[in-house]
Amino acid sequence: MINRILRLVIVLFTATGGFLLMQWIFPYIQSSIESEIWKIGWLGVQLSTVLTLLFGGLIGGICGYVVAPLLITKFWDFTHWLERNVNQMSAADIIVGTMGMVTGLILANLFGLAFVNLPFVGVFIPVILSVILAYIGLNVGIKKREDINRLFLKINWIKKKDESSNDKSGDEFKILDTSVIIDGRIADLSRTGFLEGTLVIPQFVLIELQHIADSSDGLKRNRGRRGLDVLNVLQNEKKLKIKIDVTDFEDIAEVDAKLVKLGQVLKAKILTNDYNLNKVAELQGVRVLNINELANAIKPVLLPGEEMPILVVKEGKESSQGIGYLDDGTMVVVEGGKLLIGQNIETVVTSVLQTAAGRMIFVRPK
Repeated sequence: MINRILRLVIVLFTATGGFLLMQWIFPYIQSSIESEIWKIGWLGVQLSTVLTLLFGGLIGGICGYVVAPLLITKFWDFTHWLERNVNQMSAADIIVGTMGMVTGLILANLFGLAFVNLPFVGVFIPVILSVILAYIGLNVGIKKREDINRLFLKINWIKKKDESSNDKSGDEFKILDTSVIIDGRIADLSRTGFLEGTLVIPQFVLIELQHIADSSDGLKRNRGRRGLDVLNVLQNEKKLKIKIDVTDFEDIAEVDAKLVKLGQVLKAKILTNDYNLNKVAELQGVRVLNINELANAIKPVLLPGEEMPILVVKEGKESSQGIGYLDDGTMVVVEGGKLLIGQNIETVVTSVLQTAAGRMIFVRPK
C-alpha cells in the first residue's frame, strides 16, 4: 500500500515538473512558429495552455510512472542504511550531529539568499547549498563530538565554580585514578575530613575497574572487587562530594594519559599512588597528590639514639640481620637479630634511610 502511495506521489511530482518545464519552453516554440492557432480556445482556455498541460504533464507523469519502482527501491535502501547507522550511533553522536546539520541548514539559507534572484539557477542554488552544508555540518558535528563535549563540560564546570564561589571547598576537584581506589586508603583518609572539594571519578576508570573485577586471574579479580567496594564506601560518605565524570577521550588509548588530559581540561589535581603517573602528570603541568608521599610524611620521625621496642619476625638479607615492622608498615632492620626471631626486644635506632619506596630504620639490640 505504501509503495502505491509513493508511486502516486512520484507521478504527481514528475507530472507537475513536466508541466512547469513545458510552460517555460512553450513560449520559445510560439515565437519560432507564429500562428493564430495558438490562440484558439474554449471557455477561456487557449490551445497553448492545453498543449502545455497535455504534453508536459502527460510526459512527466509517464516518466515518473516508469522510474517510480527504481526510485522507491533506492528510497527503501537508503532508509534501511540510515536506520542501521543511526542505531549504531550513540545518543551523543545523534545530538551533536543534529546540531551540526541544523547549523549547516541555517548557513545554507543565509548564503542562498544572495543567489535567489539569479535567472534560471537562482531557485536551485539554496537547495544545493542546503544539501551540501547540512551533510558537512552533520559530519563535522559527529567527528568533533569530543571537542564539543569538552567545551560544554568546561562551561558547566565554570558555571558551577561561579555558583560555589562563596564555598572555598567546592573550588577544587581531585580526580581518583585506579591505583588509589584499589589501594583503599583513600576511604580511611576521607573519614578524617582532610579531603576537601569534589572527588571526580572518571567513567573510564570505572570501566577499567570492572574489567579488573571480571578478570580470570584471581588476584586481579580480588583487587578489582576491592576497588568497587571502596567506591561504594566513598559514595556513602555523606561528608564527601562525589562526581562521576563521563568525559572520554577516544583518541587516547592509555588510561593514565586520559587522566592527565582530564586533569588539564578540568584544572584538577590527580589523587594517585602510581609513581610513574606522578612524574608524567607533573611534566604536563598537572598537579598530583600522592598517597604514598602523604603516608611517608606523617610517619613518626625517629632519630639515631632513640629507643623503641620491636618484634623480630623474619631473617634479613644479610646473614645476621632480622626484620621487624612498625604499626604503619615501616620496615625495621635489626642488626644481629637473626637469633632473636619471634622475640619482642628493646632496640636503639642507629640510622634512618629514606627511599622512593618508603622509609627503612636500622636498629641494634639495646
